[in-house]
Amino acid sequence: MTQPNDDLTTNDDIQRVSQEVANRLSNLGVSLTGGESPEELVRIQEAVERFELAVESRGGDLMVDEGPDGRTREPDDPRFALPQRGEDEPVDHFVERLVFATDEVRRQPPQ
Repeated sequence: MTQPNDDLTTNDDIQRVSQEVANRLSNLGVSLTGGESPEELVRIQEAVERFELAVESRGGDLMVDEGPDGRTREPDDPRFALPQRGEDEPVDHFVERLVFATDEVRRQPPQ
């Protein structure tokens, strides 16, 4: 039997984890609207992780060069740049573009 506090804990946990995922994605430069559901955040995170694994499998560097004001500028190799999410771009479309970009990275010869 579920206790009333169990639902609150579950909701709190979902919110906490969703915020952690959103923070990580934002730190990677992924634009978020704040209206993404927990499931959408997970879909984006999983697609980003697959992209990162593909880049690493080709010897690419996930780090980007940092500009003088502390903002990131350009990746070491533009072929391995994480695609940017367009303003108001639906999650489904962005995830599809990440899948396509991951496939493109996998076609690159290892460095």
